[in-house]
Amino acid sequence: MADTMQFDLVSPERLLTSVQAREVRIPGAEGDMTAMPDHGPLITTLRPGILTVVAADGSSDFLVTGGFAEISAEGVSVLAEGAFPTGDVTGEMVAEMVATARASHESATPDRIDATAKTLADMVAVGAQLGH
Repeated sequence: MADTMQFDLVSPERLLTSVQAREVRIPGAEGDMTAMPDHGPLITTLRPGILTVVAADGSSDFLVTGGFAEISAEGVSVLAEGAFPTGDVTGEMVAEMVATARASHESATPDRIDATAKTLADMVAVGAQLGH
């Protein structure tokens, strides 16, 4: 079994990180999960949350607002709708993300009301987790 795997985090704006990771903690839409080397193949959607990458030199946390993660035995690729190192996240950014999620929820059609409520709750929880 390998000790590390390739991890890439990409947002529409840029490649945020590309490292050899020991584990990646992912805020999956169906629940949190940890991917490690030799993980079985899986594709999952992301919910707003904190993604943690554990590498040999320590761990890094990123706020992701949604997207997809592709997991295989060799690595994890995350294509995020939005992603930011948690150290760069400000209260103003969180407030804007919550306001966007709230507006989406308030204008949601009946078939989307539950999904938008969950996204709004997740964004509020992320803000609280980051102390904003």
